[in-house]
Amino acid sequence: MKTDEIRQLSTDELEHKLVSLKEELFKLRFQAKTGKIEKPSRIKMTKRDIARILTIQREGKNNAK
Repeated sequence: MKTDEIRQLSTDELEHKLVSLKEELFKLRFQAKTGKIEKPSRIKMTKRDIARILTIQREGKNNAK
């Protein structure tokens, strides 16, 4: 997910996306441990997407002050 796409989302949409990405990361880690993951690089991409969302949420909080 690109940064521009994330910035266009509302606060509620960001929260929902963050929750879904965390659930996906959990499932991917579980698949990795059981040896059934097809694309191990997906874990890294999901972690980066989570970090992007958290960063943009923090930026919004700092700008609101």
